Amino acid sequence: MYLCVDAQKKGDIEVDTTNFYKHEPIYQLKEGCFYDFEFSHKNENIAKHFRLFCSDQSNIVKNRKRKEYIGVIAPNIFVGTLTLQILNTEQPDKKWDLHLEVQSKKTGYRKDYQYMLNEITSKCTDLIIQANSPVTHSFETDFEADNKTLYQRFAFINSIINSNDFEDAVQRIVTSPTTNWTEETELTDARKIKRFKNSELRSLINSDNRLKLRVTHPLYQKGIKSVATKIQSYRKFESVDTSENRFIKHALETFLKFCMDIANHPNAGTRLQEEADIVSEKLETHLQHDLFKEVSRPTTLKLNSPTLQKKEGYREVLKVWLKFDLAAKLIWNGGDDVYSGGKKDIATLYEYWLFFKLLDVLKNIFEIEPKELEQLIIPSNDKLSLQLKQGKVTALRGSYTKANRHLNIRFNYNRSFNGGTHDISKTGSWTTTLRPDYTLSIWPTKLKETEAEATDQIVHIHFDAKYKIANINQILGEEQSEDSLNKQKKQNLKGIYKNADLLKMHAYKDAIRRTSGAYVLYPGETNKPIRGFHEVLPGLGAFPIKPTENTNETIYLENFIKEVLKHFLNTASQRENIAHKSYTIRKNDTPNELLEPIPEYFNDEKLIPDDTYVLVGFSKNNNRLNWYKEHGLYNFRMDDESGSPRFTNEVVNAKFLLLRESGNSQASHIFKLKHGIRVFSKQRLLELGLLNLTKDNYLVYDFEVDTEKLVEFRDTVWNFKELEQYKKTVKGKNIRTAAGIPFTTTLTELMKVIDK
Repeated sequence: MYLCVDAQKKGDIEVDTTNFYKHEPIYQLKEGCFYDFEFSHKNENIAKHFRLFCSDQSNIVKNRKRKEYIGVIAPNIFVGTLTLQILNTEQPDKKWDLHLEVQSKKTGYRKDYQYMLNEITSKCTDLIIQANSPVTHSFETDFEADNKTLYQRFAFINSIINSNDFEDAVQRIVTSPTTNWTEETELTDARKIKRFKNSELRSLINSDNRLKLRVTHPLYQKGIKSVATKIQSYRKFESVDTSENRFIKHALETFLKFCMDIANHPNAGTRLQEEADIVSEKLETHLQHDLFKEVSRPTTLKLNSPTLQKKEGYREVLKVWLKFDLAAKLIWNGGDDVYSGGKKDIATLYEYWLFFKLLDVLKNIFEIEPKELEQLIIPSNDKLSLQLKQGKVTALRGSYTKANRHLNIRFNYNRSFNGGTHDISKTGSWTTTLRPDYTLSIWPTKLKETEAEATDQIVHIHFDAKYKIANINQILGEEQSEDSLNKQKKQNLKGIYKNADLLKMHAYKDAIRRTSGAYVLYPGETNKPIRGFHEVLPGLGAFPIKPTENTNETIYLENFIKEVLKHFLNTASQRENIAHKSYTIRKNDTPNELLEPIPEYFNDEKLIPDDTYVLVGFSKNNNRLNWYKEHGLYNFRMDDESGSPRFTNEVVNAKFLLLRESGNSQASHIFKLKHGIRVFSKQRLLELGLLNLTKDNYLVYDFEVDTEKLVEFRDTVWNFKELEQYKKTVKGKNIRTAAGIPFTTTLTELMKVIDK
């Protein structure tokens, strides 16, 4: 029986006959590609009883309906060791495992994978140490039998021990170990001792194996008849059996025992056993060095030793041991998404790794309380649980104070913005539910987050991790011709979307309320944020963050966030102006409706009826009305409470003048006001022919006499007494006294009282 697997495209299968990729299956596929398979036998009746399937992910193997022994293998985004099962339908109790390695499209993904996994381990242990720095530790580790937990911890320790830093640290220790001076006792010929101590003098007098002294000897004359020939003396020598070296030996033995437990675990697969054996051999080689043969086992571990914490080699091994010892107690459910079952989900690991990189950036810029960071690690039942998993919201809060602004920030991982919510004052998407990878929210400290949402004073900035993208043109693309657009449309009909990531950023920005930016984070080279208008927000774009050691991976993103904060310090920014006006407009949940003809523009500016004010004045006779029209002037009293206007925004910025006449409940004389109000003296108005003036000075509006330009208002009559503002003006007043009091209304309200 043969299983034939063919790539649908040439070069998509690699056979590793030289074992170049250690601990990986010989047959290497590629993610995102398709492979045809068929069971083959000279007797077709035997072949048709065999089936291929994947118990972990049902969508990877697709069998034909009529010939189920033939089908397609589609790894999709899976990366790592793919375990498939072979089944004979005539012998359902028997199953065979088929191991295939699925490579990532990025050639350096193996190195990236180990680097990011090690970084996550380091970040987690740093968080734990920040919360409670240990001084002494038990050197017995309680290993659990859970296979997933063991594999998770092995993934951590494997990446650490196989690193160059760990190898260099051990070499520094064995070539230049720490020592101390110690004393030991030995029987020494009394004649070889040059200077006697009190203890040696007593031994000289009291010990056995004595030699009689001559009568002429000075000691004999002092009453000492004999002395010992050999006495106990003390010798100083340099010893490597120090507490620090004992710790190093214990650490290596702890790592070795753990790896041996992994290799001997009954549920460990072949690949896991092989990997554990390789690490065990490396550790045994270190322990066979002459240095450790002279070092005894420890009874206590003094982790506050200056040598352990400061000396090269020792401090690196101490850090690794702390990582391991704490990782042995750390349960990370999100780790199952990354390496459970031998897979290497590099894209998901990149997403988790970016969380910690973004966290570092935010810690450097904002004031994040330690208790907020401690919430990432939650102790329970002698375990430490890392609260980081796709689909589970992780929120951190902080603040930022500079110059004239006091801001709150909230950083979310996988926050869902619920869709279909009709209440625009609440957070969410106005279409479907969307869940960006990371969301940074910023709002004024004086407001609660819900208040900031309701009043449009909060800003959401979203980021999505895209490990597979190598070139920025894969995100933002280039200027496309008509032919390329037509080709792209045909691909869309086949379900292929070239600009899917870019369209997703647009979806975040346009669908999630109060969003001012959406950006891709990818392991590339080019930095390209795109501004919507003149300011840093709103915007779209991409920032490169490569998992590379010894480089500042987040420099572009860090500069961008600092620029955003600088933008927030500008309280007169265009974005803030737009947000305020948008809120002012949308807060009215029963918008006005105006279907009557009105002028579209006023002095080349778009006329907004709700923001256009009409000054409603009064003319007590025809002579006065004719004078107004002749001179294009309309006057108010300025020192009489009952007839003078208050200088409100509506009065000062009125654009039209509607004149009502004494004894008439309707008005039809409407004029376009010129900008500004002037003060005229009584004498000046008399000179212009306006009679019956009782005050010394008057306020005067200029208006355009030519009403032909207002063709939309031609032959229009308004029932002004139906206006709410008129009713408020005359309420409680003598109707004759109130008749001359001016008032304002909006153009929208005025058009509602047209006499039809």
